[in-house]
Amino acid sequence: MAPADEARTTGQPGLRERKKRETRVALSQAAIRLCVLHGWADVTVDQIAAEANVSVRTFRNYFASKAEAIAASHVERMLRVADDLLARPVGEPLWDSLLYAVLDQFVPSGSSAPQNERWREGVRLMLAEPALAGEIVKANAAAQQELAKAVALRTATDIERDVYPKLVAAVVAAGSAVAVEHSLRADEPVQLGTVLAQVFEQLAAGLPVP
Repeated sequence: MAPADEARTTGQPGLRERKKRETRVALSQAAIRLCVLHGWADVTVDQIAAEANVSVRTFRNYFASKAEAIAASHVERMLRVADDLLARPVGEPLWDSLLYAVLDQFVPSGSSAPQNERWREGVRLMLAEPALAGEIVKANAAAQQELAKAVALRTATDIERDVYPKLVAAVVAAGSAVAVEHSLRADEPVQLGTVLAQVFEQLAAGLPVP
């Protein structure tokens, strides 16, 4: 059995873990949605819990702050990228598989148009919040670790001994972040999927000098 096939058939989370993961996602998405639409300072934990249709106590069971809740979406998205990577055809070039996996998670199916300017500005302001910076750093480290595990399985490398899976995960995380930043701050609205495709094309080519 190929490493990727083995990864898909073992270690699947049980119902309880899936429910917990769904709750974490719901809370994180509620926090992002409210903070983008209403502004960081005007959103409380009580409002986030109500938006996700859970109690404040449930929120506190998962997150210590709204910053931690927001950052959790990055880890969740990279977990899904890792899952998608392992589900890609084994013979497909790695960087093609990574592009498709990232596109599936960063560009929701059916969303062909860029977000409106109000949403883009709200996201920019939210990401500029100092309280969020530390949580994003921690989330990015956790996300890279999970993606590196998937890359190691896909490439039959050892995550403890080989630098390759960790390097690829770091490059994917950095490239994706650059694409998001570029898409948010472009003078003219630009589709994130288009920027991601450009980023991964250059990564796959070895970042040649323009």
